[in-house]
Amino acid sequence: MASEPLLQVLGVHKRFTGVHALRGVTLAFERGQIYHLLGENGCGKSTLIKIISGAQPPDEGELVIDGARHARLTPLESLAAGIETVYQDLSLLPNMSVAENVGLTTELAEHAGRLARTFDRRALARTAERALKAVGLPGDADFQATLIEQLPLATRQLVAIARAIASEAKFVIMDEPTTSLTQKEVTNLIAVLGQLRAQGVTVLFVSHKLDECYAIGGEVIVLRDGQKVTQGPITNYTKAQLSELMTGRELSTERYRNVAAQADVLLDVRGLGRTGLFRDVSFTLHRGEILGVTGLLDSGRNELARALAGVAPADAGEIVLEGRAIKLSTPGDARRARIGYVPEDRLNEGLFLDKPIRDNVITAMIASLRDRFGQIDRTRARALAENTVKELQIATPDVDKAVQSLSGGNQQRVLIGRWLAIDPHVLILHGPTVGVDVGSKDIIYRIMQRLSQRGIGILLVSDDLPELLQNCDRVLMMRKGRLAEEHHADGLTEAELYRALLAEAA
Repeated sequence: MASEPLLQVLGVHKRFTGVHALRGVTLAFERGQIYHLLGENGCGKSTLIKIISGAQPPDEGELVIDGARHARLTPLESLAAGIETVYQDLSLLPNMSVAENVGLTTELAEHAGRLARTFDRRALARTAERALKAVGLPGDADFQATLIEQLPLATRQLVAIARAIASEAKFVIMDEPTTSLTQKEVTNLIAVLGQLRAQGVTVLFVSHKLDECYAIGGEVIVLRDGQKVTQGPITNYTKAQLSELMTGRELSTERYRNVAAQADVLLDVRGLGRTGLFRDVSFTLHRGEILGVTGLLDSGRNELARALAGVAPADAGEIVLEGRAIKLSTPGDARRARIGYVPEDRLNEGLFLDKPIRDNVITAMIASLRDRFGQIDRTRARALAENTVKELQIATPDVDKAVQSLSGGNQQRVLIGRWLAIDPHVLILHGPTVGVDVGSKDIIYRIMQRLSQRGIGILLVSDDLPELLQNCDRVLMMRKGRLAEEHHADGLTEAELYRALLAEAA
């Protein structure tokens, strides 16, 4: 007789004002299996995760865990049942150490939602060392004592995954766990998932990156409009089939780039550097060109993007825009030079989540919208926001809606729209499709192509290799803080680009 599933979701419905987020979803999760939860933003994935983790109750239906039936769970009940969730926003405490964050959920579960007045520091250190090493992080005392706020985003992501390992959970939910990881770290995470499966742990892996899902293996579950569309071994489906199941339409897998950049140089970067991060970086960006920049996490690609946006300015070299040398000491300098910057972390660095879409769109050009009394001309502001919503296909009934009410793909388009409002010469897109579903990716890629045809130079900083190959004219490869290689994207294969990316490791 077959063993009972570890977790069952039976006939679950969830409604919000005007939205039926889940419509009678029924799923069964077996022990020691990996499941990939796929679907467009807004399909119900996040709602399903929150119901399983106890963050929200279902309106109808029930959960069955190890044979025990639950009309709803609280977060503590979910933890006590062995369910651990690595949320997309990580849910780490920035003012606590790495070790304390790794042991956090175990402490909460054992002490009924309260942190003990004193930790068993030796036991905590042993547990943290084991979990951190499992995800490829140092387990030494110095690293364990480091505050979370002092770590880069990618390292925080791995700490959050280590916390799930430390809790010895039976069921681990990973919501977009690789958004900030390089290919090297992703490869390590895939090995970690294999170890969890071998230990009998069930994993629900939520991702928009289909290549990673295929590399991991297991079963795929596709949601669309709050309903389960299909479930089965991932090897039974092609990427094209999964994309169509998620969106309800066929998406292109060919190159989006089909026009050539103009001949004249728009941006000339000469010997740019920032002490300890990157040095002697020189390249040109032509008018209407889409230029890719990639590399491993420590390559300097992220720091280069921030320097060109004036966020973390360079301390050596020269930047020439349209034949005129410019100094980018602050983000305001970049804005005045009409250089737009869409950051990698849109939630913490880009958007004002509780503010209306209208306010988020006009942020970069508020000064030009003021009347002679210094007040914002609300008619012009609304018109600008509504035009942006229309041009970028942002799904919203009203520009007065809070931007946090939008899906990830629509939020990203709001951020792009903010910089289009200044009529930019150069647009720096730093990981523009991180945490974005396949349908929204398609829209963003087509927007990029339209912008380049208008003569805007686009710098696409990304570690998504298919994204670079589909959209760019050239791809610059950075290693150890220096520009190492340049490739023409047309005709370049993903395997060739991947080999170049890992050349330093070899």
